[in-house]
Amino acid sequence: MNEQVKSTTLASQTLAESLIGALHRRGTRRVYGVPGGGSSLDLIAAAEALGMTFVLTRTENAAVMMAATDADMTGAPGTALTTKGPGLAQAMNGLAHAALDRSPVVLITDGFSELLAAYVTHQVFDQEAMSAPVVKGYSRLEGEAAADEIERLIDLALAPRQGPVHIELTAAGARREVRPAATQATRVEESGLPELSEANALLSKARRPVVVVGLEARRAKDAAAVRRFVDTFGCPVLTTYKAKGVVPDGHPGRVGLFTGGAAEASTINQADLIVLAGLDPVELILQPWRYEIPVLDIARTRHLPHYVEPSAGVYGPLAPVLDALSAPNTASDWDSSQIAALREEMKAAIAFPPSEALDPQRIVECAASVFGSDACITVDAGAHMLSATGFWPAERPGDVQISNGLASMAFALPAGIAAALAKPGRRAIAFTGDGGLKMCIGELATAVQYGAKVTTVVFNDGALTMIDLKQQQRKMQPAGVRWPRTDFAKVAEGFGVAAWRVETEAEYEAALEAASEIDGPALIDVVLDPTGYAAQLKAMRG
Repeated sequence: MNEQVKSTTLASQTLAESLIGALHRRGTRRVYGVPGGGSSLDLIAAAEALGMTFVLTRTENAAVMMAATDADMTGAPGTALTTKGPGLAQAMNGLAHAALDRSPVVLITDGFSELLAAYVTHQVFDQEAMSAPVVKGYSRLEGEAAADEIERLIDLALAPRQGPVHIELTAAGARREVRPAATQATRVEESGLPELSEANALLSKARRPVVVVGLEARRAKDAAAVRRFVDTFGCPVLTTYKAKGVVPDGHPGRVGLFTGGAAEASTINQADLIVLAGLDPVELILQPWRYEIPVLDIARTRHLPHYVEPSAGVYGPLAPVLDALSAPNTASDWDSSQIAALREEMKAAIAFPPSEALDPQRIVECAASVFGSDACITVDAGAHMLSATGFWPAERPGDVQISNGLASMAFALPAGIAAALAKPGRRAIAFTGDGGLKMCIGELATAVQYGAKVTTVVFNDGALTMIDLKQQQRKMQPAGVRWPRTDFAKVAEGFGVAAWRVETEAEYEAALEAASEIDGPALIDVVLDPTGYAAQLKAMRG
C-alpha cells in the first residue's frame, strides 16, 4: 500500500478526544455500547462534542453487531464501547462476528489499572488474551506516540482482510494529554496491476465461464467493475449471501445464490471455468469442493486455506484487475435464454413447497411487494434465512445484511437498528426467527429510543427449526429443540413498538401495509407452519 501523508498542527488533546477524533475523520458517526464508569464516559463526551451519536444498547453483543453493520453499510470503521470484565465477555460474540464476517470494528473497553498488582479484586481477567483469537490488533495506548498508534490500529481494521481491533483504555489513560499524531496517513491502493497473463490465458480459452461473486466485491467501485466484467462475457453470475445486490437480482446474468451447496450445481456443471470475484472462503458451507473444472481466483488478498486450489490467482485491487481482464476478451458462448432457464430452475429448486398456509417464501415476497426495492433487510441465522436470502430482490450492495461467517443468532434485530440509523432515508426489515429474537428482544427498546425505522418480521414456528430438522434427519425423538410459541406482538407493545400477530396471508399483508406507514419501529409476529423447510434445506445445502 502507498501512503499519502498530511502533516498535522492540532493542539494537544486528551487520549479519548484523540481516539474519537481519529474515528470521526474516517467517517464514523455513531458509537454503540453499554458504558462503564471508567474511560467510557470520557469517550461518550468526546463523541457528543463532535456531533456523533452514542447509541445506548441493551447488550454488549448487540452493540458490536450494530457497529459491524454500521461499518458494512457506510464503509467507515464501526465503533463500540463496553465496561471492563463482563462488558468484554458479553461482547465476544459480536467480536467473533466482526472477525468472521470481515467488518472493520474498533472495540474500546475500560481497562484495569496498575493497582491490581497490590489488591485482590473481582471482575479481573486478561482482556488481551480473551480477545486475541478474533481481533487483528490490540493496544492499551500507553506509549508516547499513542495518537500514531490509534491511526495504525484503524488502518489495520480497514486493511484486507477487514476485521476488529481491541483497545483497552483506563479512566486515567483516557484523560491524559497526548501529542497529535505525527502524520495522518490516508492509505491508497497501488496503481500497478499484478501479473495477469495466466488469468488472461484461462479467460481466452473459456467459452462458458460462470462468475461467483463474494463479499470483497461490495464496495461501490468494485461492484460496478463486477457488473462490467459480467456484461463483457455475457455469462451467468452467482452471488454469496453477503454479495447479494453486487449484481442486482434483476440483472439478466444473475442466476441465484452460491453457498457451496447443491442449488448452484446445475449452473456450474454447464460451465468450463469458474471465476471467483472477491469470494472469501469463510462464506461457504463446510463441505468438500465438488467441481473439477478450472478456477480463476480474483480477490483483494489470497485466502488460505481455501476450498479449492485455483488454476490461476490474481490478488490485488478488484476494480482495476477486473477491468484489465475484461479489455482483451470477448463475449462467451452463453445466450440469454440459457441463463434465464438456469435462473428459473434455481428458483424452482429452492422454492418452498406449495401450501395453503402462509409459508416463509410468501412472507418474504409479500414484504418485498409492500416495501419495495428501497428497503434493505437483515437476516438472522435459522431456517428462515433460506427464503429471506433466496427471494428478497436485492438491488445494491449492502441490501442484505447477514451473519454468515459466524452464522450467529440474535443478529437481525440489532443489525436492522444499525442499518436504519446508518441509512435513515431507508427502511430496514429484520427477518428473524423466534429463537433469535428471544436472545436480543431487549433491543426493541433501543429501536424505540432512537426512532429506528426498522420493521421486525418474526418467523414464529415454535422451535430451533434448523436444529429440529437435523434431529428429524437422524430419526431422533424430538427433545430440546421446541418451545411454546411466544406472543411477540404483546411483548413488543410493552416496549412501545407498534405490533401485529398474524396467521393468514391476508392478515399479514394488512399488517405490512400498516407498518409501512409508521415512521419508526414496528413488529409483525407471523405464526407459521415449518413443514417444507426440509426440502428447501436439501435443495440449497444438500
